[in-house]
Amino acid sequence: MNSVAIRLRNSLPVEIAIAVALTLGLLSGCASVPTDYPRTASFAYTDTGDTNLGVQVRENFEGQLQQTGVFPLHSGMQAFVARMALIAAAERSLDLQYYIWHADSSGKLLANQLLQAAERGVRVRLLLDDLDTQGKDAGLLRLDTHPNIEVRLFNAFGYRGSRGLGFASDMRRLNYRMHNKSLTADNQLTIVGGRNIGNEYFDAADDTAFSDLDVIAVGPLVADVSNMFDLYWNSEMVVPVAAFTGAHDLTGEALHDARVRFEASIDEELASPYIRAVHESKILDELHLSRITFRWGSAQLIYDDPSKMDHKEISEATHMAPKLAPLFANARTEVQVVSPYFVPGDKLVAYFADLEARGTRVRILTNSLAANDVGMVHAGYMRYRKDLLRAGVDLYEFKPDPATLNASKHWMGSSSSSLHTKFMSADGKLVFVGSFNLDPRSVALNTEMGVLFENPELDQRMLGAFNEAVVEQAYQVQLDASGNLLWLEHKDGETVSYHKEPHTTVWQRFVVRFLSLVVPESML
Repeated sequence: MNSVAIRLRNSLPVEIAIAVALTLGLLSGCASVPTDYPRTASFAYTDTGDTNLGVQVRENFEGQLQQTGVFPLHSGMQAFVARMALIAAAERSLDLQYYIWHADSSGKLLANQLLQAAERGVRVRLLLDDLDTQGKDAGLLRLDTHPNIEVRLFNAFGYRGSRGLGFASDMRRLNYRMHNKSLTADNQLTIVGGRNIGNEYFDAADDTAFSDLDVIAVGPLVADVSNMFDLYWNSEMVVPVAAFTGAHDLTGEALHDARVRFEASIDEELASPYIRAVHESKILDELHLSRITFRWGSAQLIYDDPSKMDHKEISEATHMAPKLAPLFANARTEVQVVSPYFVPGDKLVAYFADLEARGTRVRILTNSLAANDVGMVHAGYMRYRKDLLRAGVDLYEFKPDPATLNASKHWMGSSSSSLHTKFMSADGKLVFVGSFNLDPRSVALNTEMGVLFENPELDQRMLGAFNEAVVEQAYQVQLDASGNLLWLEHKDGETVSYHKEPHTTVWQRFVVRFLSLVVPESML
C-alpha cells in the first residue's frame, strides 16, 4: 500500500480509509503515459576527434588507446569537480543518464553547466528515471525548451502528481526503474559508477554523506557507453518530457522569469562554502587531463537491456547479473565485494561457501543497521549473516560517521552516513565498478550497468582502499562461542565488542527483525 494510504488508514475508520485509497488509485489510474508524440531517434556523435577533448586525449595518450584508461574518483568533491569540468570542456555533445538528479546545490550547478554548454552549441541529451522527477516537470520542461537540450524520462508515470498514487494504479510496471549512471562528453571521456546527482553524493551536505565510487574512463570503453546510452535513449521505455501536458503552457515571459530566478539562485550557490572549498582545494589542478594518472587495461561494459521488465527469464541476453558470474567463477585466491544493499539469497550464500571450501577467501563489506538508509534491505540481509559466517566468509559492516551518530535517525536506520559504493574484485586483477547491488532488485527489477576491468594496477589501488575501509570504517562481524553475532570495532588501538547491532535502538532492532520475518525477498 502506498504511503498516502497508510497515513489515511492511521487517522480514519478502516472502511473510509479503504474507500479513499481505492478512489485515489482510480484517480491516478485515469492518467496514462502519452503515446501520440513524435518518436525521433538520435545517436552519439562519432566524429569528435577534432574537439578539444579529442585532441587532448590523442596528444596525451597516443599509443595507449587500444586499451581503456581509468581513474577512480573516491572523494565526493572530486566526483563533482570532474563532472563540472567534463561538461565545461564539451564542444559537441553531452549524454547523461541518471537515476536521481536532486534540485539541490550540486544539482542546480550541474544543470546550469548543461545550460551553458547548450548555449555554446553543445547537443545535450539528458535521460532520467522518472521516479525522482516528482514536482520537477516544470524545471525539466524549461530545460527541454532550449533548442540544444532534450530531456527524456525512463518508464514514465502517467499521473504526474504523487508517485505513491502512480504506483497504486500500475505497481507492476512502475516497480521497474533505471538505476544506470553515466556522463559522456564528446564521446571522448566518460564517468561511470555509483553516484547519482545530489549533495549527499558529493560531500556537499552538512547532515548526510554517502561513501561512493565513480571512475573517469578514456579509450574503447567510451564508445561502448555511448552505444548503451543510444539503446536506452531510443528505447520504447523512454518518453520525451515534452510529451506531457504542460509543455504548451511555457510562454516566453514565463521562461524569461524562470531563467532570471534560476540565475539568481546559481549566484548564491557559487558563493557557498562548498564552492569556496572546491576553489581552495587542489582538485581543479589534479583533474587536468594531462595530470591524471590513468590505469590501463581491458574493460568490458555490462548492462541490462532497457526492456528487461518484459523478460522473466534471467539470461545473458537481457540481464546483467549472469555477466558478472566470471568474476566469481574464475577466482582462485580471493574475492572482495562491496555492496551497500546486500541480500545474497540461499544460492549466492552457497556459492560463496563453495568458494571458501576450495580455498578462495571471500570478504564482504555492506552497511550496518546504523548506517543503512533502507532498513527493509537490512531486514533481508540479516537473514543470511550467520550462514555466511559459518561458511567462512569475512563479513564487515560499514560504520556511521561518529559525527552523525546523534543525528536524527529513521526507524529503518540512519540516512546521515551510509555506504553507497558498488565494487567487486578478484585475484588482484579483475575489478567491477558500477550501479549494481547484490540484491534481488538489481538482479530482476532495476536496469543496471557497470564495467569489468582486467587491470591489476587498478585492482591493487582499489584493494588498498578496501583494506583501509574494513579496518577504519567498519565493524567486523563474527560468531561468538555460542554461535551468536558479535561486532568488533577497532578503535584507537583497542578492540571494542558489541553483542547487539552497534549504535541502534531497541525499536530499530525490533522493526528490522519483524520485517525480516514477513517481507518477501522479491520486494527487496
